Amino acid sequence: MRAVSLSSPQVVSVLKDNFECATRDITGSEYSGVSGKHEVTGKAVRTTNGAGPHNIQMFMLASDGTVLHCLPGYWAPADLVHEVDLAKKLNTVWTSNMSYDQKRREFYRLHLAHAYAHSDATKMRSKMQGFDQKYEAKHRLSTSDTILNPTLAAQILEPGGKAPPGAFKTTDLIMHERMAVRPFLPYNQFDVAAYSDYGRPLYDKNEDYRTASGEVDKDAAKHAPRIGNVDAMKQAKMKGGGVSNASGSGSGSGSSSMASYLTRRGVRTFTRMGVRALTN
Repeated sequence: MRAVSLSSPQVVSVLKDNFECATRDITGSEYSGVSGKHEVTGKAVRTTNGAGPHNIQMFMLASDGTVLHCLPGYWAPADLVHEVDLAKKLNTVWTSNMSYDQKRREFYRLHLAHAYAHSDATKMRSKMQGFDQKYEAKHRLSTSDTILNPTLAAQILEPGGKAPPGAFKTTDLIMHERMAVRPFLPYNQFDVAAYSDYGRPLYDKNEDYRTASGEVDKDAAKHAPRIGNVDAMKQAKMKGGGVSNASGSGSGSGSSSMASYLTRRGVRTFTRMGVRALTN
């Protein structure tokens, strides 16, 4: 997780009290995004919620491996903690005596209700990056679930164009809408490739190549090492296209093995395993 999230004492406390935390590095996997290489001791800067969804997915699981929540990309500390609160509520639902159908309906309701209750500050922190908006408009103008109004969204493709308000959904809403239709899936059936697929596959803030004033040293950054699905990015550039990622929604195949599943994710997946089951 980015240092700017873990630098928050509240985040550290919440993770320590509620989760067993683990990471899995799947650099080079087929559906991975591409990022710069960042050491643990390297610099970190803040960005927007949901930025870099192909590169990191933060799972929150029940003790039996059921997916309660998954945050694609970066999330601000205050918003991350708020999403943990939702996962705790969902864990209570999952471990209750409700019928499976009742649990599924409650999962759907709670995720959407949570999105609609987000503060204006959270929504502001969840504005999709301009280059991600441009990618969606260019490649999926009529099909993307990230777009509210295709006519407005298309304005970003004009020279110097920007997307006006009402063109794109915020990333927090995209996340909860996608989660809502994936109710209580086993970890090895969660279609992470489709779930985390929005925006440009390459995402890098060039933290380690910034000057004292905070500006990026473009010459130095040009030669920065890359991790992730680098070969696919090079091939796509030669063909004049983007890295191909799965799209759509819904659960993955129940017959998928853990091995094949783990090849369908971002550069680094943070798995929060609720071995000490989530508590209220």
